[in-house]
Amino acid sequence: MKNLIEKLDLDNYIQNFQKFLARSKPVVMQGDIHQHFRYIEALGKIEFPPPAQVPYLENSLMRLKKQAVLSLEELYAFVVMVSYFNRLKVLELEEPLRSWIRGIEIPGEIMTTLSYFNDEGAINPQRDRELLSIQRAIKQNTIDIKESLYKLAHSSHLSPYLVDTQVHFQNGEETLLVRGGFNNALKATVVGRTSAGHFYIIPQSISHLKDKQSALLSQHEEIIWRYCKEISAIFHKWERFLGYIDREYDRFDHYQARVFFARAYDYEFILPSKGKEIKLSGFAHPAIENPVLIDIELDKRIMLVTGVNAGGKTMLLKSLLSSVYMSKYLLPFRCNATKTSIGHYKGIEAIIDDPQSIKNDISTFAGRMVEFSKLFSKDNTIVGVDEIELGTDSDEAASLFRVMLDELSQRDITFIVTTHHKRLASLMGVEHDVELIAAIYDEANQCPTYRFLQGSIGKSYAFETAQRYGIPAPIIQASKKVHGEDKERLNELIERSTTLERQMREKMMALDVSQKEIERKQIYLQNRRDELEEEHKATIHTLHLQYNRAIKEAQEALRVKESSEGRRHLNKAHQIQSKSQIEPIEQEKIPLKEGEGIKYRSHKGVLLSIRGESATIEVDGMKIRVGLKDLKRFGNAPKPKPLSKKVDVRVEKSQAGVSIKLLGMFGDEAIDKVDKFISDALVNGLNEVQIIHGTGGGILSKLVGEYLKNHPKIQKFYKMPGNFGITIVEL
Repeated sequence: MKNLIEKLDLDNYIQNFQKFLARSKPVVMQGDIHQHFRYIEALGKIEFPPPAQVPYLENSLMRLKKQAVLSLEELYAFVVMVSYFNRLKVLELEEPLRSWIRGIEIPGEIMTTLSYFNDEGAINPQRDRELLSIQRAIKQNTIDIKESLYKLAHSSHLSPYLVDTQVHFQNGEETLLVRGGFNNALKATVVGRTSAGHFYIIPQSISHLKDKQSALLSQHEEIIWRYCKEISAIFHKWERFLGYIDREYDRFDHYQARVFFARAYDYEFILPSKGKEIKLSGFAHPAIENPVLIDIELDKRIMLVTGVNAGGKTMLLKSLLSSVYMSKYLLPFRCNATKTSIGHYKGIEAIIDDPQSIKNDISTFAGRMVEFSKLFSKDNTIVGVDEIELGTDSDEAASLFRVMLDELSQRDITFIVTTHHKRLASLMGVEHDVELIAAIYDEANQCPTYRFLQGSIGKSYAFETAQRYGIPAPIIQASKKVHGEDKERLNELIERSTTLERQMREKMMALDVSQKEIERKQIYLQNRRDELEEEHKATIHTLHLQYNRAIKEAQEALRVKESSEGRRHLNKAHQIQSKSQIEPIEQEKIPLKEGEGIKYRSHKGVLLSIRGESATIEVDGMKIRVGLKDLKRFGNAPKPKPLSKKVDVRVEKSQAGVSIKLLGMFGDEAIDKVDKFISDALVNGLNEVQIIHGTGGGILSKLVGEYLKNHPKIQKFYKMPGNFGITIVEL
């Protein structure tokens, strides 16, 4: 696998991907690729914290089976994984991610061990008064040692012997650096010596502080050992569950790394299809900076790439194989995802390098034959062969490879072959299952374009390439003469054929653009006509209202008496009525097509299917069946509106007492709220309160912890078991 990655120039790409993993591992995922894709797709729709780095724990799990006592670092690694799944459970997840994450049931005993640790992976001293007392004593004793050394370093009787006034660490000990003869001014123990003849010393006056420090550290280690023994005993009971969590963490790591990798580089995921076709649109090989994007289609068993030297033939081969590799292992890459599709292949082979081996007495051609012989035992494989006639006579090789490629392609093997020799291309070009590809050369600027033309044989442009790289013009002319006029004339015919076909393709593309522009204008005119019809109907309705109103006025006048005024109103009514008799303009209806945007009454939607005189449409997320005559064309299908995010910040009461929520707050704002909250709790005589700061990046949790640690009225505080987003405070 590593050899294939290097051959396809994907080594830097894979290294960049592995930076997003919580622990390094092969890119291959075991299991159903479609199921993996559904999890990645669901994960890509949400914001979630990246998992913490953890070591491999296979050895730790084996030792747990034997009831060994694990180190604090090993125990904390399990706690990190369990805590992370706990954090994921509170997120709004989509299926199938929701069922998987919420289906991980964490035993109660495991949950209790989570509160043993602080955010740095050490035993939380707030839950153990003895441990807290020892840590404070160690801290104070360290300060006393530094102060004693500082005083000695600035004392007048020792200053003649001091090299400097710094406190130096030597073998983990705080020392002073002095010159020889220091024992005339100070009794001390030498713990080291410099190349200049100076001494690192520990004054005897702080020996009792050093002894005290050593005793305190021993007590601290004993307490930590006791906790390690206690937690290891619990973990031994749940060793199988911890093994399961370790595997699931690895599985989630595969998913999250792919999601963050895709977001970082704006890459797309392509799920392999059931067929063997490859269609790339806007594809860029990860190894190329500022690439010319590739648009190519491979729907035949053999693709034969010919054309200009240094024109991108090899990179096209590597791009096609790389797209299959990345799609096969659900690695994202740059492409137009809506127009890209990649088939599924069991194997990928790259016959690219020169296989010559002096050690094994194998020539270039012999090495190629060894590589090809292995293909006869394979199936459902895509194979890339660069410079297929390498190392032997091109005419003989053309005949040999034509038969071999034909035979192997019948064994469900797809080939991408590059060649400079037109003999093989002419032999195979007549086959219906062979796709000819020509690398295009820019004659005007005398350089390759790194673009490709399907259905054509390309010229090598060996003379032009040699001249471009500095070979003198007289040598080029002499070479052309030796090459022969008839062969050069054949090259000119190939070149002219390629040019004409390229021009034809460009004209077809221009016609496609024009057709799309006409269709766009047609849709605009249709929408405009519908708008005018609506305005016309509204005008008719208004005229009818005016007519009815005029008739009523005339009738009222005539009831009173026959008069000229009544006749005048009736004449006015008839005039208005005559204006309303406007015949609608009959226009030719353009048939609606499936997938088009439509308007149904006042609603906009998309046409899903047509059956007879009725149609199925999707409007506001609902599918309904309506009459085809009731629909009108309305541009493109409407896009769903993104959901707006909402930050919830409020103070509320919980069942255990009064609690405060800090979700969404900035650091300074949150600490001000906590300060007022603690003051109110003390005034009201509460014994225990909750601070809900969430997990997130852990910044609020850390700020709150530092504030509580220095508050004089707080006896102790700790994270709520099973929910690291809540801190319990005892007043």
